Amino acid sequence: MSDYQAKIDRLIKRWEGKGMTGEEVVSQRKKKESRDSARVTSTHENPNATSETVRETLVTPVVDRCDVLVVGGGPAGISAALAAARTATKDSPIDVLILERFGCFGGVITTVGMETLGWYRYEGCTVDSEGIGKELERVSARMGGGDRKWAFNDSECLDTENFKFIADTLLKEAGCRTLLHTTFVDAIMDPEDPNKITGVAVENKSGRGIIKASRVIDCSGDADVAARAGCEFTKLNREDAMGLTTVFNLVGVDKSNFLKHINKKPATYRDWSLTWQQDTTGKEDELPSPYMQQEFDELNKKTKAEEKEPLSYGGSWSAITEKGEATNLNLVHMKGFDPLNAKDLTEAEIMGRKGVMEAVKALKENVPGFEASRLRNIAMTLGIRDSRKIIGKYNLTGRDVASQAKFPDTIGVFPEFIDGYNILILPTSGRFFEVPLGCLKPKSGENLLVAGRCCAGDMVSHAAMRNMMACTVTGQGAGVAAAVSFRNKQPTSEVDVKDVQDELVRQGVNIHGFRGVGRE
Repeated sequence: MSDYQAKIDRLIKRWEGKGMTGEEVVSQRKKKESRDSARVTSTHENPNATSETVRETLVTPVVDRCDVLVVGGGPAGISAALAAARTATKDSPIDVLILERFGCFGGVITTVGMETLGWYRYEGCTVDSEGIGKELERVSARMGGGDRKWAFNDSECLDTENFKFIADTLLKEAGCRTLLHTTFVDAIMDPEDPNKITGVAVENKSGRGIIKASRVIDCSGDADVAARAGCEFTKLNREDAMGLTTVFNLVGVDKSNFLKHINKKPATYRDWSLTWQQDTTGKEDELPSPYMQQEFDELNKKTKAEEKEPLSYGGSWSAITEKGEATNLNLVHMKGFDPLNAKDLTEAEIMGRKGVMEAVKALKENVPGFEASRLRNIAMTLGIRDSRKIIGKYNLTGRDVASQAKFPDTIGVFPEFIDGYNILILPTSGRFFEVPLGCLKPKSGENLLVAGRCCAGDMVSHAAMRNMMACTVTGQGAGVAAAVSFRNKQPTSEVDVKDVQDELVRQGVNIHGFRGVGRE
């Protein structure tokens, strides 16, 4: 074993005790929720329910039918819909419908303003899955929405506003049907087989309706469909979950003066420990990072002394355009909120916007180049890092991520990149792991797949799989698997893995970490 692998093993071992694998959670699901940092298994319930109830009698019309339904239009959902549609042939057409609750596709790219699908590309040695994730970057650059690099490395920055149009264009060109302003509200299960999903209930301005579907892919980010379908899932206590963030951007920044300020004492990833207690392998510590913390010291001291809201300030600034636009300021964070509780989300949204105003004031007062800047935009919704995780046929682990794991049912690869729960490992070594189809399959739940950050796994693996480029990997894998299972008339639990892998390779995915090679 190399010294580097031994160091990672020690790091992972320290943090494995902070969470449990899916199997361990299942065995303890009847225990009372505690604050021991363990994920707890739950079923769907309303956290704001009172003892009073109202009996509803619903006779809901079927408003649409499709072969593959994708719920959620973020990076995972876009990838799933495109992959499913591209699996179709002239002889085997596949009707794909993607629905989204907001008025645009793009998820955290367009609604939160996160402009990097993968910000981790240092030193040119990162191995990606290619496929739709990389395609989104290439198409964005070609269509005028991705001509900037993340500060200090080779990662592409997308134009988050332009990406709304790019997503529309890609989905339309692929033949996907789209439905915006539509909220998923319930899963429709087969009355003869309660584990088999047959569609979903939705609500929008047209009213309530049923969309019947042969296959459903949950790309909601919160495993909403899986939870309503009765699938088991895990969820961290609010005290242990990663914080929420309100992202904002400014115009009128003097880029030259700002960079002079930054270059006087360049920040590194070692400095992240000023905000978050973190472990690294050591190789990350001296790499330059677009990070600001000392600039907010006085504001953080004031907030703490006054015992105000659970706000903290400091973080990354991504990139500054030549026209002085600070397009992604990830600087306002909140802990202790439940992202599955509407009252908590309401409080956090309002608190976050208040925090943005404090952060803007601190930037103008303390950061050279920001003196004449002004607020351009506050994200239309919170940035959420974790909520539900399904319990899958296979539950990915931190050891899988950090030991170059390989799987017979691989659907793609992702770099050895862990960012969350006080761990930071950047993929500067060229190491990567394979992502198994099994972590997209709920332990119980037929013809339902889950992609994005709510796929199955423990805490440490989630710190990798929550990243947007990883979401495109699981999204494309789920889209192909759903389409192949429909075409082959196989349930998703029994879909032919080789057929799935062959189609992924045809779509340009590096399922083993190098181009053009399928399963042997």
